[in-house]
Amino acid sequence: MKYKEIMQGVFVERPNRFIAKVLVNGTEDTVHVKNTGRCRELLVPGCTVYLSVSDNPQRQTKYDLVTVEKVTERGVITVNMDSQIPNAAAEEWLRSGGLFSADALIKREVRYGESRFDFYIEDGDRRAFLEVKGVTLENDGVAMFPDAPTERGVKHIKELVAAVNDGYEAYVLFVIQMKGVHEFRPNDVTHKGFADALRFAVDAGVKIIAMDCIVMPDSMKIDVPVNVKL
Repeated sequence: MKYKEIMQGVFVERPNRFIAKVLVNGTEDTVHVKNTGRCRELLVPGCTVYLSVSDNPQRQTKYDLVTVEKVTERGVITVNMDSQIPNAAAEEWLRSGGLFSADALIKREVRYGESRFDFYIEDGDRRAFLEVKGVTLENDGVAMFPDAPTERGVKHIKELVAAVNDGYEAYVLFVIQMKGVHEFRPNDVTHKGFADALRFAVDAGVKIIAMDCIVMPDSMKIDVPVNVKL
């Protein structure tokens, strides 16, 4: 996944979950934040951010905040925090044969039960549903999800279990929007209900995959598996 045009800026503040104040070429501008999560560990005053430039003249904001440089004891990590890009990156990965064959039929946003899953895949005799979760929370090389309570996420997990019981394969793909992590864990502290649901789902036959990404200011691509510790 690649953005058309990117500008560098300096983060100032986030008045609410939808907008941020960013210095662009020395001038403060209001930009749209493409992630409604808390992201407090990422959006630190003075940090370097990267903005996608909109080509829609009707928009109130010219820029979308999509990438941030996170300073850690291990160095600077470039993190993509665009909540829409994990699905696009996942589709590229799936169509390249990342999980199924390159000839597999892949459909987006397919309804099953009371949920609409991100992907439905047919590959020979195989039928599968796959749900994507973008991960931006990292601490000392450990990636975690979620960064805020998500009852919607719990609902999706339960529906995946139902799909397994109906004979489908089911997957949760955690797209870790950065490099530099060695492990993925569910975030019990933030939402134990989601973590417990995930562990139950694994016991029921749902497969959990965590993949890190090569992140540049203007792009993100799924790269290699990360160890999952439940």
